[in-house]
Amino acid sequence: MTAVEQLQKIIDEHDNIVFFGGAGVSTESGIPDFRSVDGLYNQKYDYPPETILSHTFFMRKPEEFYRFYREKMLITDAEPNAAHKKLAELEAAGKLKAVVTQNIDGLHQKAGSKAVYELHGSVLRNYCMRCGKFYSAEDLMKNSGVPHCSCGGTIKPDVVLYEEGLDSGTIRSSIQAISEAQVLIVGGTSLAVYPAAGLIDYFQGDKVVLINKGATSRDAHADLVIKEPIGQVLGQIQVR
Repeated sequence: MTAVEQLQKIIDEHDNIVFFGGAGVSTESGIPDFRSVDGLYNQKYDYPPETILSHTFFMRKPEEFYRFYREKMLITDAEPNAAHKKLAELEAAGKLKAVVTQNIDGLHQKAGSKAVYELHGSVLRNYCMRCGKFYSAEDLMKNSGVPHCSCGGTIKPDVVLYEEGLDSGTIRSSIQAISEAQVLIVGGTSLAVYPAAGLIDYFQGDKVVLINKGATSRDAHADLVIKEPIGQVLGQIQVR
Protein backbone atom coordinates (compact mmCIF):
# COMPACT_ATOMS: atom_id res chain seq x y z
CA MET A 1 0.00 0.00 0.00
CA THR A 2 1.45 3.38 -0.99
CA ALA A 3 1.70 6.25 1.48
CA VAL A 4 -1.16 8.08 -0.27
CA GLU A 5 -3.31 4.93 -0.09
CA GLN A 6 -2.56 4.69 3.63
CA LEU A 7 -3.60 8.34 4.04
CA GLN A 8 -6.79 7.68 2.07
CA LYS A 9 -7.62 4.78 4.39
CA ILE A 10 -7.08 6.93 7.49
CA ILE A 11 -9.32 9.68 6.08
CA ASP A 12 -12.01 7.17 5.06
CA GLU A 13 -12.12 5.65 8.54
CA HIS A 14 -12.35 8.88 10.56
CA ASP A 15 -14.66 11.88 10.62
CA ASN A 16 -12.98 14.14 13.17
CA ILE A 17 -9.82 15.28 11.42
CA VAL A 18 -7.88 18.46 12.17
CA PHE A 19 -5.25 19.92 9.85
CA PHE A 20 -2.27 21.85 11.23
CA GLY A 21 -0.34 23.66 8.51
CA GLY A 22 2.56 25.97 7.81
CA ALA A 23 4.23 27.88 4.98
CA GLY A 24 4.70 24.78 2.81
CA VAL A 25 0.93 24.69 2.23
CA SER A 26 1.11 27.97 0.32
CA THR A 27 4.41 27.63 -1.54
CA GLU A 28 2.57 25.76 -4.32
CA SER A 29 0.46 28.92 -4.69
CA GLY A 30 3.63 30.95 -5.30
CA ILE A 31 3.98 32.38 -1.79
CA PRO A 32 7.58 32.03 -0.54
CA ASP A 33 8.21 30.42 2.82
CA PHE A 34 10.69 31.72 5.34
CA ARG A 35 13.16 28.94 5.95
CA SER A 36 13.70 27.12 2.67
CA VAL A 37 16.73 27.75 0.45
CA ASP A 38 14.86 30.38 -1.57
CA GLY A 39 12.74 31.58 1.33
CA LEU A 40 12.71 35.09 2.76
CA TYR A 41 15.38 34.33 5.36
CA ASN A 42 17.92 33.71 2.61
CA GLN A 43 17.33 36.90 0.67
CA LYS A 44 19.32 40.07 1.26
CA TYR A 45 17.94 43.21 2.89
CA ASP A 46 19.40 46.03 4.98
CA TYR A 47 18.07 44.18 8.01
CA PRO A 48 17.30 40.48 8.53
CA PRO A 49 13.60 39.69 7.88
CA GLU A 50 13.07 38.58 11.48
CA THR A 51 14.31 42.02 12.63
CA ILE A 52 12.05 43.87 10.18
CA LEU A 53 9.07 41.74 11.21
CA SER A 54 9.43 42.55 14.91
CA HIS A 55 7.19 44.77 17.01
CA THR A 56 10.16 46.96 18.00
CA PHE A 57 11.16 47.56 14.37
CA PHE A 58 7.57 48.31 13.36
CA MET A 59 7.33 50.96 16.07
CA ARG A 60 10.77 52.47 15.40
CA LYS A 61 11.06 52.28 11.61
CA PRO A 62 7.53 51.96 10.21
CA GLU A 63 8.64 53.21 6.76
CA GLU A 64 11.22 50.42 6.43
CA PHE A 65 8.73 47.89 7.80
CA TYR A 66 6.07 48.80 5.27
CA ARG A 67 8.52 48.81 2.37
CA PHE A 68 9.41 45.18 3.13
CA TYR A 69 5.85 44.24 4.08
CA ARG A 70 4.28 45.50 0.86
CA GLU A 71 6.97 43.90 -1.30
CA LYS A 72 7.24 40.51 0.40
CA MET A 73 4.27 39.84 2.69
CA LEU A 74 1.24 41.61 1.25
CA ILE A 75 0.35 39.06 -1.42
CA THR A 76 -3.30 39.36 -2.45
CA ASP A 77 -3.39 37.79 -5.92
CA ALA A 78 -2.37 34.23 -5.00
CA GLU A 79 -4.90 31.46 -5.61
CA PRO A 80 -5.61 28.36 -3.48
CA ASN A 81 -3.80 25.21 -4.59
CA ALA A 82 -4.86 21.56 -4.47
CA ALA A 83 -4.12 21.33 -0.73
CA HIS A 84 -6.35 24.28 0.21
CA LYS A 85 -9.14 23.03 -2.06
CA LYS A 86 -9.05 19.46 -0.77
CA LEU A 87 -9.15 20.59 2.86
CA ALA A 88 -12.21 22.72 2.07
CA GLU A 89 -13.83 19.69 0.40
CA LEU A 90 -13.09 17.51 3.43
CA GLU A 91 -14.67 20.11 5.71
CA ALA A 92 -17.76 20.37 3.50
CA ALA A 93 -18.07 16.56 3.63
CA GLY A 94 -18.03 16.65 7.45
CA LYS A 95 -14.63 14.94 7.71
CA LEU A 96 -12.42 17.88 8.64
CA LYS A 97 -13.39 19.86 11.74
CA ALA A 98 -10.78 22.64 11.66
CA VAL A 99 -7.72 24.07 9.97
CA VAL A 100 -5.10 25.48 12.32
CA THR A 101 -2.67 27.52 10.23
CA GLN A 102 0.51 29.49 10.75
CA ASN A 103 -0.07 31.23 7.40
CA ILE A 104 -1.30 34.80 7.03
CA ASP A 105 -2.46 34.69 3.39
CA GLY A 106 -6.17 33.85 3.78
CA LEU A 107 -5.98 31.12 1.12
CA HIS A 108 -7.83 28.52 3.22
CA GLN A 109 -10.86 30.81 3.41
CA LYS A 110 -10.50 31.70 -0.29
CA ALA A 111 -10.74 27.96 -1.05
CA GLY A 112 -13.94 27.70 1.00
CA SER A 113 -12.78 26.54 4.44
CA LYS A 114 -14.94 27.93 7.27
CA ALA A 115 -13.34 26.74 10.53
CA VAL A 116 -9.89 28.31 10.16
CA TYR A 117 -7.79 29.35 13.14
CA GLU A 118 -5.06 31.77 12.06
CA LEU A 119 -2.33 31.58 14.70
CA HIS A 120 -0.29 34.39 13.18
CA GLY A 121 -3.12 36.62 11.95
CA SER A 122 -3.86 37.70 8.38
CA VAL A 123 -2.58 40.24 5.87
CA LEU A 124 -6.22 40.74 4.83
CA ARG A 125 -7.03 42.53 8.10
CA ASN A 126 -5.51 45.84 9.20
CA TYR A 127 -6.50 48.13 12.05
CA CYS A 128 -5.85 51.68 13.20
CA MET A 129 -3.77 51.54 16.38
CA ARG A 130 -5.61 54.59 17.73
CA CYS A 131 -9.32 54.08 16.97
CA GLY A 132 -9.46 50.44 15.79
CA LYS A 133 -11.00 51.19 12.38
CA PHE A 134 -10.66 48.29 9.90
CA TYR A 135 -8.74 48.55 6.64
CA SER A 136 -8.46 45.91 3.90
CA ALA A 137 -5.29 44.71 2.20
CA GLU A 138 -6.42 46.64 -0.89
CA ASP A 139 -6.52 49.83 1.17
CA LEU A 140 -2.85 49.32 2.07
CA MET A 141 -1.91 48.58 -1.55
CA LYS A 142 -3.39 51.88 -2.74
CA ASN A 143 -0.76 54.04 -1.07
CA SER A 144 2.93 53.97 -0.27
CA GLY A 145 4.77 54.85 2.91
CA VAL A 146 3.21 54.40 6.33
CA PRO A 147 -0.60 54.11 6.05
CA HIS A 148 -2.62 56.34 8.34
CA CYS A 149 -6.24 56.24 9.40
CA SER A 150 -8.71 59.06 8.85
CA CYS A 151 -8.24 59.80 12.58
CA GLY A 152 -4.49 60.20 12.07
CA GLY A 153 -3.48 56.96 13.77
CA THR A 154 -1.01 54.49 12.27
CA ILE A 155 -2.53 51.41 10.63
CA LYS A 156 -1.04 48.06 11.67
CA PRO A 157 -1.51 44.71 9.93
CA ASP A 158 -3.37 42.12 12.01
CA VAL A 159 -0.28 39.93 11.82
CA VAL A 160 1.58 38.58 14.85
CA LEU A 161 5.05 40.11 14.72
CA TYR A 162 8.10 38.81 16.55
CA GLU A 163 7.92 39.85 20.24
CA GLU A 164 4.12 39.78 20.12
CA GLY A 165 1.94 37.12 21.75
CA LEU A 166 -0.55 34.94 19.90
CA ASP A 167 -4.25 35.73 20.25
CA SER A 168 -5.56 33.87 23.30
CA GLY A 169 -8.96 33.11 21.74
CA THR A 170 -7.35 31.61 18.64
CA ILE A 171 -5.04 29.53 20.84
CA ARG A 172 -7.98 28.24 22.91
CA SER A 173 -9.99 27.27 19.83
CA SER A 174 -6.97 25.57 18.25
CA ILE A 175 -6.18 23.57 21.39
CA GLN A 176 -9.80 22.46 21.71
CA ALA A 177 -9.96 21.31 18.08
CA ILE A 178 -6.63 19.46 18.27
CA SER A 179 -7.34 17.83 21.63
CA GLU A 180 -10.73 16.51 20.45
CA ALA A 181 -9.52 15.24 17.04
CA GLN A 182 -9.21 11.57 16.09
CA VAL A 183 -6.66 12.33 13.36
CA LEU A 184 -4.14 15.17 13.15
CA ILE A 185 -2.67 15.86 9.72
CA VAL A 186 0.38 18.12 9.97
CA GLY A 187 1.47 19.57 6.65
CA GLY A 188 3.88 22.05 5.12
CA THR A 189 5.67 22.90 8.34
CA SER A 190 9.08 22.08 9.78
CA LEU A 191 7.53 22.44 13.27
CA ALA A 192 10.31 24.87 14.18
CA VAL A 193 8.20 27.90 15.10
CA TYR A 194 7.03 28.07 18.70
CA PRO A 195 4.67 28.50 20.44
CA ALA A 196 2.59 27.43 17.41
CA ALA A 197 4.36 24.07 16.89
CA GLY A 198 3.81 23.15 20.53
CA LEU A 199 0.05 23.00 19.98
CA ILE A 200 0.29 19.55 18.42
CA ASP A 201 1.27 18.23 21.87
CA TYR A 202 -2.41 18.58 22.82
CA PHE A 203 -3.38 15.82 20.37
CA GLN A 204 -4.68 12.68 22.11
CA GLY A 205 -6.32 10.87 19.19
CA ASP A 206 -5.57 7.85 17.01
CA LYS A 207 -3.32 8.91 14.12
CA VAL A 208 -0.75 11.60 13.39
CA VAL A 209 0.13 12.12 9.71
CA LEU A 210 3.11 14.31 8.70
CA ILE A 211 3.28 15.64 5.14
CA ASN A 212 6.35 17.80 4.53
CA LYS A 213 9.09 17.89 1.91
CA GLY A 214 11.80 17.97 4.59
CA ALA A 215 12.29 16.07 7.84
CA THR A 216 10.69 17.37 11.04
CA SER A 217 11.47 16.85 14.70
CA ARG A 218 8.28 14.78 15.02
CA ASP A 219 8.79 12.27 12.21
CA ALA A 220 9.66 9.46 14.62
CA HIS A 221 6.39 9.94 16.52
CA ALA A 222 4.07 10.00 13.51
CA ASP A 223 1.95 7.08 12.28
CA LEU A 224 2.52 8.09 8.67
CA VAL A 225 5.22 10.34 7.17
CA ILE A 226 5.01 11.53 3.55
CA LYS A 227 7.93 13.62 2.26
CA GLU A 228 6.31 15.16 -0.80
CA PRO A 229 4.67 18.51 -1.62
CA ILE A 230 1.37 18.66 0.21
CA GLY A 231 -0.72 19.82 -2.75
CA GLN A 232 0.56 16.88 -4.75
CA VAL A 233 -0.40 14.49 -1.92
CA LEU A 234 -3.82 15.87 -0.99
CA GLY A 235 -4.71 16.32 -4.64
CA GLN A 236 -4.82 12.52 -4.95
CA ILE A 237 -7.24 12.06 -2.03
CA GLN A 238 -10.86 11.14 -2.80
CA VAL A 239 -13.55 12.74 -0.66
CA ARG A 240 -16.27 10.20 -0.02
